[in-house]
Amino acid sequence: MDLRNERLWMYNRVIPGRKGLTDEFKVGVDQFVNFACAQAEFVENGVIRCPCTKCRNQCYKNPKDVKVDLYKWGFESNYWHWTCHGEEVPFFTQSVNDVSHMGGEGNNMYETMVHDNFGMSSTPTHQNGDFEGPHESAQKFYELLDSARQPLWPGCTTDTELSFTLKMMSIKSSYNIAQKAMDEMLDACSRAMPLPNKVPSNFYQAEKLVSKLGLGHVKIDCCINGCMLYYKEDIELGQCKFCGEPRYKESTKHQSKVPRKRMHYLPLIPRLQRLYASPSSAKHMRWHAENHRDIGMMCHPSDGEAWKHFDKTYPEFASEPRNVRLGLCSDGFSPFGMSSKSYSCWPIIVTVYNLPPSMCMTTPYMFLSSIIPGKNNPKAQIDVYLQPLIDELKSLWETGVVTYDVSLKQNFVMKASLMWTISDFPAYGMLSGWQTAGKLSCPYCMESTQAFWLKNGGKHSWFDCHRQFLSMNHPFRKNKNDFLKGRVEKSYPPCLLCGEEVLERVSYIPKITEQPNLKMPGYGETHNWTKRSIFWDLPYWKDNLIRHNLDVMHIAKGDPP
Repeated sequence: MDLRNERLWMYNRVIPGRKGLTDEFKVGVDQFVNFACAQAEFVENGVIRCPCTKCRNQCYKNPKDVKVDLYKWGFESNYWHWTCHGEEVPFFTQSVNDVSHMGGEGNNMYETMVHDNFGMSSTPTHQNGDFEGPHESAQKFYELLDSARQPLWPGCTTDTELSFTLKMMSIKSSYNIAQKAMDEMLDACSRAMPLPNKVPSNFYQAEKLVSKLGLGHVKIDCCINGCMLYYKEDIELGQCKFCGEPRYKESTKHQSKVPRKRMHYLPLIPRLQRLYASPSSAKHMRWHAENHRDIGMMCHPSDGEAWKHFDKTYPEFASEPRNVRLGLCSDGFSPFGMSSKSYSCWPIIVTVYNLPPSMCMTTPYMFLSSIIPGKNNPKAQIDVYLQPLIDELKSLWETGVVTYDVSLKQNFVMKASLMWTISDFPAYGMLSGWQTAGKLSCPYCMESTQAFWLKNGGKHSWFDCHRQFLSMNHPFRKNKNDFLKGRVEKSYPPCLLCGEEVLERVSYIPKITEQPNLKMPGYGETHNWTKRSIFWDLPYWKDNLIRHNLDVMHIAKGDPP
């Protein structure tokens, strides 16, 4: 019988409709306590971990107190395998379809975090067949796992080395504590606690321990006017090569140089690799290929024409279902509220579409890639800040990166492609390079627009521009009363340009990273191009059917109450 079925009593504590505990729960608790007391840990220390919903295996208590807590609060959720009490289980015995139980085998939430971080098991397994071990990081994993298990001092029942360090780092971040003050606090804690203890000696040691979890960020200096990044071959420059503005703030003191403007970039590749390292997401990264839906039903982007067209165009990429499909979203906001001084900050968010609909647009799988600093709207210069992300996307497409899939226990070369962007209409112009303002603002009609100028209103109008998209026999085309008076619509809609045709049009236009203050001749009269978008640097961008999407929230009114 499946172990979970044998232990259903763990979550059948209270008699339905009346007070009191079920008999099977009482018997089961006795069995659990007897099992835990038979382990070497209890024999040596005389206490066991309490798995109630309050203690969550973080506290050590005597068996009688553990029974009382279990009677009062019940077992913590999904503790089917008593791994905190000496029970060994095979690697990944949980059902991958049980989303509520995924995430593992960790003895506490910090162990679980370490397991998800590295995608490795602390339980020895016999590997055979096609099973492989992770390609690296094994020693780092076991060192961090040991930190998650070792008590802060002998007999400590509340914290481990890792949990204490993470709490202290969180306090430093929340209250903006100086590094020197942090050193003093850690030193005071170390002196106040029993010896020997595992309190980090200073901030450097604490940061060194936490950094093993990975997912760092890169600080990149920017031109104060947004002309360029001090990045790659320009990293040593002291002033902007376009506007001449100095890179650093002026200072008369002998101190480290402080940049006038800086962006933070969070590398994408390690975060995609983490999806395959975590049991809670690795299996689901193949959902788009393994879960077939009825023809004609669309419940996921993989059901759409754009996705299928990309698969046909690049069959080698599509043949590996673990290759990642991405979308990019961006919008501006004021971090200080509407009442404060005007300040525009632009986050760049990358979302993963391999996952099922219930997961792919949720917060854990929407990755903040970078934050474009204000205070001004970057407008067309948004491409300057997208350079690190585009470089990573090019690398992921051309060479890929060796990644360990914990669900199949295999190493594979992971590649990725950016399917489209999502934004409101003004940001559409920033990302695509076709300015969405003025008479030629429509990126579909382009120079074939039928917009006209309102003399009294003092602005352009697109009234009655939509009838050309109707079928030729539609009655609205001959309606002379309800649209422009006396006008019959006989024209055909403008042809939609394919990716290669658009690329041909913009191929002669410089990128904004090459000429920041570019002014295109004929702008607003024969075209609305402001730049050649940086997305055209992606080799496959011309083959995407849908390159830029509009967020429905910004263009459709809600249903009436």
